[in-house]
Amino acid sequence: MNRSTLLADAARLLAEAGVASPRVDAELLLAHVTGRTRSGLLTLDAVDEPAARRFAVLVDQRVDRVPLQHLTGRAAFRHLELAVGPGVFVPRPETEQLVEWALARLAGVPEPVVVDLGTGSGAIALSLAHEHPGARVTAVERDPDAIEWTRVNAAARAAAGDRPVEVVAGDMTDPRLLRSLDGGVDLVVSNPPYVPDGARLPREVADHDPPLALWGGPDGLDVVRGLLGTAARLLRTGGALGIEHADQQGTALPALVRAHGGWDDVADHPDLAGRPRFTTARRAAAGAGGD
Repeated sequence: MNRSTLLADAARLLAEAGVASPRVDAELLLAHVTGRTRSGLLTLDAVDEPAARRFAVLVDQRVDRVPLQHLTGRAAFRHLELAVGPGVFVPRPETEQLVEWALARLAGVPEPVVVDLGTGSGAIALSLAHEHPGARVTAVERDPDAIEWTRVNAAARAAAGDRPVEVVAGDMTDPRLLRSLDGGVDLVVSNPPYVPDGARLPREVADHDPPLALWGGPDGLDVVRGLLGTAARLLRTGGALGIEHADQQGTALPALVRAHGGWDDVADHPDLAGRPRFTTARRAAAGAGGD
């Protein structure tokens, strides 16, 4: 079957279904079933019938708003390609800015100790281990389904030569979590559940991302309240904290960190679109705190 016709028909169906990037999604799905890169489709004139049938099935699923990454089984994040699927939060490009900030904080530290709370696919933890080869990274996840994806991705990166990331099953708000690291961690990062209860979400998110990765209570910050206690316990004096948040929490989350006490240099940062995206702070010395 003709490649151009297949793509045009698929893009039309996806556009009618309200998919935000219909042509791109169509091309990525066709590349997936034909075993090519997206740019490699330019040299593909005809698609054999079995591949065309698989493509049609995937297009129908995407029309039904199954996430593109679940259909291909892969998600790009910074310099990595991660395995994803049902049961794990699909990493978003916005989170890459948090990693960029974290790497800047770790620059010049030969073997920093890093903890990623609520790691999901492992995107943040594995990116830090990949881009800072000396980092000793621990990735924590409570969801039994999500942590299986963490382990798959961690094993793949270790096999590729990255320093192994320790994967720990646990709740980021548990006061018993990682007690052996108390006061010895250089950086704590997290993309926690922060969606306020009852918020309207795209179907790809509401129907397919795991609830434990999304909902954060009435104001979206319930999990963060518990996270702050864990981070304060783990970090050394001067250690850094970075927490991703929703667009509308750019004032509320920094205020929450300040009210918690024991933090200074509290700041909020925008993503590349200029929207409030993550809050950072530095662990103050005992008895100190505030900006």
